[in-house]
Amino acid sequence: MSGASGWAGLTQNVTPAQETQIMEAALLELKNLPRQVLRDRAQLQSKAQSAVTTMAGRLGIVVIPQLAAAIARALVARVGGLGVFDELLPPSRTDLSEIVLNPDGKLWLRVKGDEFFREYDHQTSLDEVWRSVEALLAPLGRTLSEAQPDVDARLPRSEGMGGARIKILHPVIAPGLGYPSISIRLFEPTPVAPEKIVQWEVCPQAVMDTLLSAVTNKARVLIVGGTATGKTTFLSALTHGIPLDARIVKIEDPEEIWLPHKNVTTIEARPHVIGSEIPEHSLSDGVDSAMRMSPNWLIVGEVRTGGAALSLFRAQMSDHPGLSTLHAESPEVAVHRISVLLWADKQVRVEAAKEQFAMSVDLLVQLGWMGGKRRVLGVWEVAQKLKAGDVAFREIYSIGHDNINEILRTHGG
Repeated sequence: MSGASGWAGLTQNVTPAQETQIMEAALLELKNLPRQVLRDRAQLQSKAQSAVTTMAGRLGIVVIPQLAAAIARALVARVGGLGVFDELLPPSRTDLSEIVLNPDGKLWLRVKGDEFFREYDHQTSLDEVWRSVEALLAPLGRTLSEAQPDVDARLPRSEGMGGARIKILHPVIAPGLGYPSISIRLFEPTPVAPEKIVQWEVCPQAVMDTLLSAVTNKARVLIVGGTATGKTTFLSALTHGIPLDARIVKIEDPEEIWLPHKNVTTIEARPHVIGSEIPEHSLSDGVDSAMRMSPNWLIVGEVRTGGAALSLFRAQMSDHPGLSTLHAESPEVAVHRISVLLWADKQVRVEAAKEQFAMSVDLLVQLGWMGGKRRVLGVWEVAQKLKAGDVAFREIYSIGHDNINEILRTHGG
């Protein structure tokens, strides 16, 4: 058994042959588990632990708790089909934000709070990885093949993993040593409290308090930043400024924002699947649908297209307060990117795009990396009218300060 040598130091009185006996007997015990248990890793771990203990007892083999737990973990990986990913996904580990398998078969992990990945010393076989891909995608009704070589999917929060966004590429478009390219972006398992953001030193308490107050007062906030700067996590924290009895409609691709509110409806974008006649349901479609659902607040996980930007701006100009994110490295880049998206996707003139930006966004929060940590680099108030043909910003906070200036612009004004 592959894990036997790693367990040898745990006990002297159980041989590799006995470990195999326990494993095989426990496998038979678990062979008829219903799908909902197989997909719920917390339940599966509990069942596996019980099966190992029971089978060891029937075989008359005394197993110390550490070894029983190790055999149970291996059993879960085998029964659940996740292989090496089982020991990396919650509840086994909760310190990771991202897991990557490259086409050369090497695993890389990003620990929460880290800017860069660390190589994970684990040998994976092609068979193990392809079984893992099947186990990840089959419950979602998705497959990876040469005909469909690029798959986006997500792991639901309800299955003991806390939820994750998955991107898998077939070797036909990601060549290497025959391994698929896998990226798993893990979600926070619970709503991110504002005090956590301050504790992680993302921003000072005064900045968080001011932003929460602005959200309560219906400010329309755009959070911008580069890849993995924590935009979604920061947005989740700011939602604590929304009154708990407010009705919220959030539009995401995929769903990853966890809110502390009760009256919440999520609209999830659906891509077009090759070979299917079912049309896509875009973020823009989601915003348009949300407008007819009487929301007090709109939340758009990330604006990636001109259609989504146009729908969001139209909603926020019609008195709907909102929170959204955009991939951009500065306020000026944010305006430029929105303008390009609106022109490319919806043929909205650049000047009109800038006017829509100014009328639809009250505050812009910039996130980025500094000193190896995610930080709020600055907060800007957006002028309602263009100045010399450009969106004008008034900086009210910059990194290195403990306080933030007063916000002068009121909601929509």
